[in-house]
Amino acid sequence: MGVVVRLLSAVLVVRQVLQSPDETPPRRRAAARTAAGTAQTTAEATASPAVPGARARSPQQVPARGWWQILRRAFKESSADNVSMLAGGVAFFGFLAIIPALIALVSLYGLVADPAEVAATIESLSAGLPESAQSLVADQIGSVVTASSGSLTTGLVISILAALFSASSGTQNLMAAINIAYDETEGRGAVKLRAIALALTLGAVVFVVVAVALVAVAPVLLDGLGTAGRVVAQIVRWVLLVGLVVTGLAVAYRIAPDRDAPRFRWVTPGSVIATVLWVVGSALFSFYVDNFGSYNKTYGALAGIVVFLLWLYLTSYIVLLGAEINSEAEYQTEQDTTRGEPQPMGSRGAAKADDAVDA
Repeated sequence: MGVVVRLLSAVLVVRQVLQSPDETPPRRRAAARTAAGTAQTTAEATASPAVPGARARSPQQVPARGWWQILRRAFKESSADNVSMLAGGVAFFGFLAIIPALIALVSLYGLVADPAEVAATIESLSAGLPESAQSLVADQIGSVVTASSGSLTTGLVISILAALFSASSGTQNLMAAINIAYDETEGRGAVKLRAIALALTLGAVVFVVVAVALVAVAPVLLDGLGTAGRVVAQIVRWVLLVGLVVTGLAVAYRIAPDRDAPRFRWVTPGSVIATVLWVVGSALFSFYVDNFGSYNKTYGALAGIVVFLLWLYLTSYIVLLGAEINSEAEYQTEQDTTRGEPQPMGSRGAAKADDAVDA
């Protein structure tokens, strides 16, 4: 458990540095304002120049001082929202959703190609995980591939739908956590909520299929290139994979919360920061577990499960922190950050968009 203590200690130190006694309280539910007769120009006229980025129409227009305030509030808000506990719940339900998601992925891929091919590619994609977690993923993929028939039957269709439905439960828990990060209260019906969760789950499966294609097909296409060409192509391939992760997170941040959807430009910063933190954090976590951790001695046969859960916890925490950053970025400006025609505060259908930092 040494890695957990070290990570939590680091987070506490960062929070102490970022917190300031004179900082404006981060959580500001949209006040009950009457928007009738209020024009968008009124919000622009009353935007306080003391707040850096108060008139920003995009994240790029927020100055460095404004982003420093956003990051400070994001860490404070993550503490107020108990993101560390939320991440634990998301990681647990995500772990339960992994096997159904793999079943759906291998079954769909097996209709057009050899399921063993996707298994080998997923194992190569999991190379960034610690060795104990890699073996866990490999064993589960092997079981799924063995059970896959590779032909389209009524039973296969039913099993795929059942697997997607089961996996969407994990997605639904992630949606609830992102709702909290955006200070929203869930008001969607059960059917609509499940439908959105299914759509996001299916999108995640498609994302993995595209990632597998980039990893599996690219080496064949690169055989005819020289050494320099192969190096450049490999860099481009991994840049595309990172771009897919950023895009996937942006879609989740935009669709998951129960609010008027923000413009894509206002979900991009948190997506980029979360992706960078996830890549770096996963590499450092894998290095620590492989070289300094003693999970095999402590947990024995359960070491792979424990390490994989810890990695899912780290991933969930970073994803929710990205949502907090996006939320506070919207809170920094008085301009309308939601899609569609600009609306005055109080009628934008989003807690963070309907309020702004006071000077």
